[in-house]
Amino acid sequence: MHREHRLELPPYRAPSWLPGGHAQTIYPAMFMWRRHLRYRREAWVTPDLDTVVADWVDGRAGTPIVVMFHGLEGGSASHYARSLFQYLYPKGWRGVVPHFRSCGNVPNRLPRSYHAGDSAEIGWILGRVRQRYPDVPIYAVGVSLGGNALLKWLGETGARAHAYVAAAAAICAPVDLAACGDALDNGINRKIYTREFLRTMRRKTLEKLKITDNPFIDRERVKRAVTLREFDDLVTAPLHGFHGVEHYWAEASSKPLLKEIALPTLMVHALNDPFIPPASLPEEHEVSDMVMLLRPKEGGHVGFVSGPPPGKLIWLPNILMRFFQHHAPLRS
Repeated sequence: MHREHRLELPPYRAPSWLPGGHAQTIYPAMFMWRRHLRYRREAWVTPDLDTVVADWVDGRAGTPIVVMFHGLEGGSASHYARSLFQYLYPKGWRGVVPHFRSCGNVPNRLPRSYHAGDSAEIGWILGRVRQRYPDVPIYAVGVSLGGNALLKWLGETGARAHAYVAAAAAICAPVDLAACGDALDNGINRKIYTREFLRTMRRKTLEKLKITDNPFIDRERVKRAVTLREFDDLVTAPLHGFHGVEHYWAEASSKPLLKEIALPTLMVHALNDPFIPPASLPEEHEVSDMVMLLRPKEGGHVGFVSGPPPGKLIWLPNILMRFFQHHAPLRS
């Protein structure tokens, strides 16, 4: 298949009243889509006998299902999940947000948590959904951390991914974790975003250490961690079998695998994303012919607000649905 230049997606234009990458990131996350969206929650037991929860938006039987993998410390309440399913539900589509371990306001049973390169978890989740719904179109969306994990799974799985999903999309995925980690640990990013991420990550870790003693984790150093590099070196890496933060960031990054993707895949990155340096993004020659790169100049990190105040979150759901419809499986 040649690169998908035939598909024309509407360009993104940032509203003049919301200038800059930080405003375009913070405003939708903090002030938009607080309206209630009805989910139906299920608890799933993982192959290693841990527990995760999945929130469903139900629709008509036989209609497409979108599986959304959330970002760092995100979930079904995140603005990007709510806006996508508010858009898809009236059109008859169904959706599910499977929460990574320890997310969704539910602690998991095992000492381990989740990480940006957990492609095995992505594969297990998509396999479970496909087994349950063998005859309907299934599409996968990964946002930020979830986008990197999804891309890594797509690269590792190659053509076998077609047995699980018809098409995929990754939104603002940190495909080079070292570059993105360094960006979040410096300047205003560290004060605004990293501090908030660490607030919940530290709390979860310290609560779990009360019930599962782990000799590999130093409780006092976790309390003092102020950067993602420190936290990933102290907690994420040892919990998940990596030899420190450098090993984790290198092994978990999806960028080296993007040329192996064999499923129609859309990658969306705003060039003013505060989390992701533009220099870390892949060029055309670094991705397979199945990957479509969409690079609006603005939008922030998973922002993409449109229209006059107070704004709407419809551009991203619209392009996702168009991309998925374009790659809908043919009915026999």
